[in-house]
Amino acid sequence: MMVDNSHSLTMIDKFRAYFELLKFRLSFLVSFSCGFGYILGANGSIDWLHFIVICTGGFLVSGASVTINQIIEKDLDVLMTRTQNRPLPTGRITPNQAAIFAFIVGAVGIIILYSYTNVLTTLLSILSMVLYSFVYTPLKRVGPIAVFVGAIPGALPPLLGWTAATGHISIEALIIFGIQFIWQFPHFWAIAWVADEDYKKAGFKLLPSGGKKDLNTAIQIMIYTLFLIPVGLLPAKFGITGLDSAIVVTVCGVLFLSQTFALMRTGTRQSALRIMFGSFLYLPIVQIAYLLDKV
Repeated sequence: MMVDNSHSLTMIDKFRAYFELLKFRLSFLVSFSCGFGYILGANGSIDWLHFIVICTGGFLVSGASVTINQIIEKDLDVLMTRTQNRPLPTGRITPNQAAIFAFIVGAVGIIILYSYTNVLTTLLSILSMVLYSFVYTPLKRVGPIAVFVGAIPGALPPLLGWTAATGHISIEALIIFGIQFIWQFPHFWAIAWVADEDYKKAGFKLLPSGGKKDLNTAIQIMIYTLFLIPVGLLPAKFGITGLDSAIVVTVCGVLFLSQTFALMRTGTRQSALRIMFGSFLYLPIVQIAYLLDKV
């Protein structure tokens, strides 16, 4: 049962609770990916005001999305060790307060994007919020189809950046979308493997192959990680970036892939944990390599 402790909090404690709702690290990664897509799309003609706007808008839309997610899952978060200390389960923020906060943060983010970018970018940001909050979130208790659906809003940030810079979706935009889309399968499944016991308490069904931590699941993680290597080379093939980043991406892809063989061999939580941390490192390293190669 949730308890309302919001009235006993100091102003600083309340601010911290609202800040926690935003999931800063996740929203910052979204913001970074938006900026990454913008710089690639700008092709050397960077408008720094637009760059700041797309990063800020992406951060706020992400913050609103994850807040809505926490409102919907508030009764489930109480059940899981990894989430039971969040602001809503602990009663530091009430559902009504969180809903108002999500509305304000989301509205400000969308207004900023609409005012300083273009209609396409704004619509894609709204699509991202709707898919993540109202489709992916309830599907987590249905089955692994949730991972496929969740990978779409998860891959939209670089596309948002690209459309903010160019005003249209091109093959290059779809390539950077595709890289982040494929990356999310080993990323999500590694997290689901590590947190499997906790997820089962809430009825989440994210692992493939019948939701089991077995060789079939490990093989699927390996296959999607393997796909990252050729997909990661497409920016060089299409002239978005050059040879230097292609080398970095290949090395990172091979190292990432090697971790999946350990999971196939041992099936241990420790091996899945290495893949999870590897996935967190892979994406920003690869995106930075693309950016350095571009500029």
